Amino acid sequence: MNKVLGQLKFYRKEAVLAPLFKLLEATFELFVPLVMAAIVDNGIATGNKAYILKQGLLLIFLGVIGLCASLTAQFFAAKAAVGVATRLRHEMFSHIQSFSFTDIDRIGTSTLITRITSDINQVQNGVNMVLRLLLRSPFIVGGACIMALLIDVKASLIFLIIIPALTIVVCVIMKITIPLYKKVQMRLDELTGNTRENVAGVRVIRAFNNEQIQVNEFDANNEALSSIQVFVGKISGLMNPLTYLIVNAGIAVLIYKGALYIDSGRLTQGQVIALINYMSQILVELIKLANLIVTVTKAVACANRVEEVFNVTTDDLPDRANIKETTDNPDEFKVKESENDDKYIEFENVCLTYEGSSDEALSDISFSVKKGQTVGIIGGTGCGKTSLVHLIPGFYKATKGTVRIGGVDVKQWNMEKLREKVGIVMQKAVLFSGTIKENLLWGSDDNTDRQLWEWLDISQSKEFVEGKNGQLEASVNAGGKNFSGGQRQRLTIARALARKPQILILDDSSSALDYATDAKLRTQINALENMTVFIVSQRTSSISNADMIIVLDDGKIAGIGKHEELLDTCPLYKEIHMTQVSDIG
Repeated sequence: MNKVLGQLKFYRKEAVLAPLFKLLEATFELFVPLVMAAIVDNGIATGNKAYILKQGLLLIFLGVIGLCASLTAQFFAAKAAVGVATRLRHEMFSHIQSFSFTDIDRIGTSTLITRITSDINQVQNGVNMVLRLLLRSPFIVGGACIMALLIDVKASLIFLIIIPALTIVVCVIMKITIPLYKKVQMRLDELTGNTRENVAGVRVIRAFNNEQIQVNEFDANNEALSSIQVFVGKISGLMNPLTYLIVNAGIAVLIYKGALYIDSGRLTQGQVIALINYMSQILVELIKLANLIVTVTKAVACANRVEEVFNVTTDDLPDRANIKETTDNPDEFKVKESENDDKYIEFENVCLTYEGSSDEALSDISFSVKKGQTVGIIGGTGCGKTSLVHLIPGFYKATKGTVRIGGVDVKQWNMEKLREKVGIVMQKAVLFSGTIKENLLWGSDDNTDRQLWEWLDISQSKEFVEGKNGQLEASVNAGGKNFSGGQRQRLTIARALARKPQILILDDSSSALDYATDAKLRTQINALENMTVFIVSQRTSSISNADMIIVLDDGKIAGIGKHEELLDTCPLYKEIHMTQVSDIG
């Protein structure tokens, strides 16, 4: 809740004016029963039509002023609520962008999507309702009680019984529903995750003819969400009938007592009507308050979930105390790189354990790479190839040991500065909606069109881009769905090259390419000067010309050397190579 309340400081004026105008409207509303009582006692009872007309015009005036005050309050409340939600979404998205891969793995993508959309929408509704009704409803209830006391103390004692009874009902229902609404949002997370998996993997589902299995799984999750929503809805639904029951019982008692007081001359007919009107006002306001509590209960549960995301502190930033050299600006970090190019990138007894796992993904990894070398990484599926290269740009932090770049521990680097040095092509080629040019400029926006064509030529993309209508301005659908797998891979390689990186990581990024195209691509990349290249591949042919090949087996190094050396010294590498040579033959 602290984060939500903190956003309201940017809308102080609206947060103050909205309740004030609502209180102004409520004040006019409290005078209406008194005017009605005067019309009955002084106008209708005496047949004074002029008085009735005069008081009727007063009622219209109170109604118009109240309507204007209500509309003004609604405007300020909506402005504050939408503004708070907009700022929350912006800050949450920015905060999520700072998360390390470990943070995202731990929290989960589906729950982040739910929290930045559904949860913040609930918070927006809650802020809107609170600014409009949180003060108004208690003010009307309290004001109606005071007005009733001013009319007749004895007759208004029923108010002092009804209000505590209603307060007890509201508090009990609120206490039960708050944790239940949190469970509703958790179920929504699961349903969102299930939907996301099915949409992303729809081709695989159809390929294995598992549509009905996935439909059944979705139905089960949907039914679980529906069941808990119905259950909490039933409890929340008790609010209105119980409120009506208590207040209408009070009105019945009031009518009975009022009739006796009129007979005895203690009260006038107008005063009894005023008391009944005040009781009706309490009924209406408590119904509004009940709905407010339901909305606020959801909003509080959702605000706490939003707060949980903001409370996640990422380890993606360096510790200032560990920085060797700083500028006068404390927000800028500099590290002094070593001039020893023989150990430009160094792994020293590195181990990696993923969040929530008891086993190490990498164990005791040690090697060093010279500046400008090409390093091949190969091994069986799940042996830790991707995990190893993800340690270089700091996507994950080594749980043991040290990874150094330029002689400086990766943990000491400012991530922005480090990742300016690194160009990486992930296993899954991801393009963003827009144009080919816009996607390439993700690498670096200072590239000219001529330079972009150079990167496309090196990545073997030039030919098919030239054939596109619009060429560099050709449209790209979300995820690059209007390109083949090989085209997407080559465009992501061109995007990484456009960054002009000192370190280039190709994480199995040519798996969709034929051998001839792969060979041309490697030849072009090898011709680039002063670039240290890491090639993760399942093909020995893709890394056979590398300066150094690292063979991984179950997270450990099974061999290091050049192609010919490993054929003699590493049985695993020889087995992989001979199998592929046999398949090609």
